[in-house]
Amino acid sequence: MKTFTFDAVPRGNARMKTSHKLFGASLLALAISGCAVTSEPIERSVSEQRAKSDLQSMYQGQEPLGGPLTLHQAMARAVKYNLEGRLKIMEEALAKRQLDLASFDMLPRMALDAGYVGRNNVNASSSQSVRTGTQSLEPSTSQDRDRDVADLTMVWNVLDFGVSYISAKQQGDQRLIVQERRRKVINTIVQDVRSAYWRAMAAERLLKQIDSLMARVETARNDSQSMSQQRIGDPVQALGYQRSLIEATRQLEEQRRALSLAKTELATLINLPMGTELTLATDSGYEIPELKVDLASLEQEALTSRPELREQDYQTRISAAETRKAMLRLLPGLEFSAGGHYDSNSFLVEQGWADYGVKVTWNLFNVISAPAAINVAKAGEEVATARRQAMSIAVLAQLYVANANYREALRQFKTNQQLSDIDGQIVGQLRNRHQADGIGELDLIQGELNTLQADLRRDLSYADLRNAYGQIFASAGLDPLPDQVQSTQVQSIATALANREAAWAAGDITEPVTHAPVR
Repeated sequence: MKTFTFDAVPRGNARMKTSHKLFGASLLALAISGCAVTSEPIERSVSEQRAKSDLQSMYQGQEPLGGPLTLHQAMARAVKYNLEGRLKIMEEALAKRQLDLASFDMLPRMALDAGYVGRNNVNASSSQSVRTGTQSLEPSTSQDRDRDVADLTMVWNVLDFGVSYISAKQQGDQRLIVQERRRKVINTIVQDVRSAYWRAMAAERLLKQIDSLMARVETARNDSQSMSQQRIGDPVQALGYQRSLIEATRQLEEQRRALSLAKTELATLINLPMGTELTLATDSGYEIPELKVDLASLEQEALTSRPELREQDYQTRISAAETRKAMLRLLPGLEFSAGGHYDSNSFLVEQGWADYGVKVTWNLFNVISAPAAINVAKAGEEVATARRQAMSIAVLAQLYVANANYREALRQFKTNQQLSDIDGQIVGQLRNRHQADGIGELDLIQGELNTLQADLRRDLSYADLRNAYGQIFASAGLDPLPDQVQSTQVQSIATALANREAAWAAGDITEPVTHAPVR
């Protein structure tokens, strides 16, 4: 027979001891929370290692340049290796994983608890009569001081399942939105490469001419200064001559600065290591791109295929799903539960048992707040619709602006081409006269400078023309890549890009919209 002993401690002393314990615990918590937390600065060696690792990973696994770079090869390298494009691929992969994770929310909740429970004394109690106030049962216990416990419980709520299903559908739409954003990024990258490539082509054509002419100007300046030091000729005329040569140098330096960064920008877009020698493929001439697609077809394609509008379509669907979720929360929830339990308590007749149940849960406050929630969700649908319509107007405006820019760029290029041809004929005549001693070196240099400036304006206006032509198809939401590419090799992607652009040039825009990104 077990004997239970209770210390006769006055209640006041017990409360005092409890207060002392609480006070001591508070002091301990205060001391722990008051400890200063410091952050050590990152050592330079760590930053150097990080920089080295980043440099290796940024350019890792890229196909080497196999010769002069064509426009479509540059576009292909940008599509495959551009870091912004890689980021969108990672975001799409993250959205897919989030969709997979959201699907698990539809499963029942299952909780497993297992552990050890103990106490420093016996969990004993007695009973007291509610009528007389006397003790009716001597102190006793039905629980061991140390026990092993385990519980496995599964709960499935039908209402939560419905809400989780709709949320998973919304997450699926979010993934499709990420795909549309990646389509837009690819279009933007291709356009940026197109613009940078043609400006780099102009730089490759003219930089050698600029450097050669600058060397001739420097030689003429040195000769003039030498004659001035020897007091040969009129000093005022010599200084005026030198001033003209310096002005010519200034103009050449401005032109050189405008062209010198074009290749660097192109190398950045296609993710080439800085300092890589880049040679562009020789262009056959100034082929004028003609728009053979009627504007009405481009309008329809823009309203159907632009990534921004398709994203708004998904946003509208997400808002509609939010309305359904708000209405679904009005309903009572039917909850099924089942569980298995274990308790090592020796006083129990059955130490292992299972329980199960069904109950209805209903948050009555949802009935009160439901009208407001439904109104908010419907307002979200209306806002999404209005946003899509406003964006549709903006998309059409962009298409018409792109078309107007193309027409204007075409006129400017033709004008600059005519001026370049005339200046070329003039400089030919000036060279003949200079050889016959009919004109001086300065007149010839000035004529060659005018010709160089005319060639620069022609080449830059041609770059603007090609860029404006491509912008029309980008404004129409046409993807530069087809749905399927034979392989992920740069040349295969470049061929697909060239074929797609050739189809547009022939007036064919019927190829389906790309939704499968190049990996």
